[in-house]
Amino acid sequence: MSQGIGVVGLYVRDQDEALAFYVGKVGFRVHTDARNGDYRWLTVQHPDQPSVQLGLFKAQAPVLDDATAQAVNEIVAKGAMPPLVLNVDDCHAEYERMRANGVEFTQAPEARYGNVDANFRDPSGNGWKMIESRRAAQ
Repeated sequence: MSQGIGVVGLYVRDQDEALAFYVGKVGFRVHTDARNGDYRWLTVQHPDQPSVQLGLFKAQAPVLDDATAQAVNEIVAKGAMPPLVLNVDDCHAEYERMRANGVEFTQAPEARYGNVDANFRDPSGNGWKMIESRRAAQ
């Protein structure tokens, strides 16, 4: 029987830049940073969710050929990948904290559909939706 999802991967253009963003600006912590030649297995995790890791992977060999890696980087940079969702207790407070840390938001917190949400992108272009569910608080 499986135990569930362990790692969700993102393609990033620069792993050091992504690491600085997710740890220094968003507030995640490093789980694994292992190298094998040019390949680097880099994962971070939310401090309150240790069972799931976010993989910060470079589009490169041996996983992808050069043409595919270039295409992937272009798609990510355009923000064309589906967004990830970060659940928070207070969207406005997290928005202010993350903005103070240098996160650039594409949408300020907005109340709709029974939730409050805001959007941001990482330096590579990966989109995030940060959601505070008011339903959970009721």
